[in-house]
Amino acid sequence: MLVAGPTASGKSALALALARALGGTVINTDAMQCYRELRLITARPSPEDEALAPHRLYGVRAAAEPANAAWWRGAALAEMNNCNLPILCGGTGMYFSALINGIAQVPEPGAQARTEARALLVALGAPGLHARLDAETALRLKPGDSQRVARAYEVLIGTGQGLAAWQRLTTHRLEGWRVRMILLDPPREALREAIAARFAAMLDTGAVEEVRNFLNLGLDASLPLMRAHGVPELGAYLRGSITLSEATARAVLATHQYTKRQLTWFKHQKLADTPDMQIIQSRIEGFEQLSKSFIDYLVNFINSPG
Repeated sequence: MLVAGPTASGKSALALALARALGGTVINTDAMQCYRELRLITARPSPEDEALAPHRLYGVRAAAEPANAAWWRGAALAEMNNCNLPILCGGTGMYFSALINGIAQVPEPGAQARTEARALLVALGAPGLHARLDAETALRLKPGDSQRVARAYEVLIGTGQGLAAWQRLTTHRLEGWRVRMILLDPPREALREAIAARFAAMLDTGAVEEVRNFLNLGLDASLPLMRAHGVPELGAYLRGSITLSEATARAVLATHQYTKRQLTWFKHQKLADTPDMQIIQSRIEGFEQLSKSFIDYLVNFINSPG
């Protein structure tokens, strides 16, 4: 079962309700929620929610150890094979696609290659490091995409083969599972309001201090979690560059812009056949909002033969 949609659409609440109704296990499919350091700013399920149903792959990696789709796919399959009903919940399209369509199994390049790539990224900048990639991989990447350029370079020097060559060796599509999908597609204005309300709640529950503690770790600025929505903006506030209200406005805007890209991606992908896909064009406001009749309707959709 896939529960997908943009940030702040209510995926976690819906996945939890379905897990409780069906005896399922919620498996994280959000790249930022894999990391343990930022529970509040990445909107990971609360400890109270995690106690209501099994949750897997949340907060399982250190920020200094970047996750990728290949790692996540292997971890998710292991969890899927060890639970009654897996409910994959999140908004990272690349992870959903890796699970359903397969992904290249790129060998681990090693810590030395990663350290060298990050050092050169700082010294040369992303365009300079991009110029050192093999030609085939370079054509596939934007010179300014620092995270992907650094990843490609570490693969090149760590394995002796460019990332593009490894990507031709794609794993097989998911087999042996029937895939049903629920896609949340709420109105844009409702989503914007939800993002603003959620960020305000994050601030009220300690997000500034959480980000302060995280930044004090002195981690590499190119790491994925350093770009989690709210981190750059609150970082600027903590440095005195902008006010808290300015940081809030920027974080809300950046998150809303990201939700547009998420929805565009999901609407152009085929992760489940049409009869196996349910589109919900409203926002789930929380676990308490979900009526028994609505959950029963979705349970029937999930359990219907076909």
